[in-house]
Amino acid sequence: MDGGFQFTEGPQWMPALDALLFSDIPASRILQLSPPATFTTFRSPSSNANGLALAPNGDLIICQQSGGQVVRLRPDGGTSIVAATWDGGRLNSPNDAIVRSDGTIYFTDPTYGATGTVGFRGVYRVSPSGELSLVYSTTTGQPNGVAFSPDESVLYVADSERSEVRRFDVAADGTTSNNARFTATNQGGPGGTGGDGIATDDNGNLYVSMSLGVKVYRPDAGYLGRIVVPQTPANCAFGDADRRTLYITARTALYRVRLNVPGPY
Repeated sequence: MDGGFQFTEGPQWMPALDALLFSDIPASRILQLSPPATFTTFRSPSSNANGLALAPNGDLIICQQSGGQVVRLRPDGGTSIVAATWDGGRLNSPNDAIVRSDGTIYFTDPTYGATGTVGFRGVYRVSPSGELSLVYSTTTGQPNGVAFSPDESVLYVADSERSEVRRFDVAADGTTSNNARFTATNQGGPGGTGGDGIATDDNGNLYVSMSLGVKVYRPDAGYLGRIVVPQTPANCAFGDADRRTLYITARTALYRVRLNVPGPY
């Protein structure tokens, strides 16, 4: 589906709307797709919104690039700031987010198009009470997409600069440990580079948006295959009522593919 978009990102299925939300970053708008093919504007301007995530209570978590912050949009339209600074510095350019079933938010903060002052690229955690903690920092990589294993015991983080996906064990209190490489995105299949938005299905398989399409890896990092789309993917997410459609944002278009295995919203 090509709707004349500029650069699509941040797909998030919204069960309450029976629709998909996604960002068009340069146009500074969040769009809504009501299947099969009705597009409307959900929010504009959006402060160049990128990643979107759904909280258990129905709130929409929005990563704002130009605002350098993560915000919460309630169903009634009210907004509040989730995170904007760390240790006296302003966040770079929040990119993607995921929300645990208890309301804990994890988000990435690379430097794409950023003017922040924190001095590194990072991954952060926001507790249900609103406390901000640093999960991981790097001065060479660019943390990008985030996803959970189905039981939320593992946090995956794609790094676009290093062309890899890292994994962290997640404890009951939300803290993380055992930071390790899960896979290099040039491993398996035809190679390729990068690592942008990611998603998991109910079997724990990981879907990685990268230069040659969406690569799929088993929970043990074994390569399963690749979903090829006409343009380079930026992100992917499961949607539709049966959770068996993978929506893929890719440059100026939005694609979808039906799969045999469902995935979480």
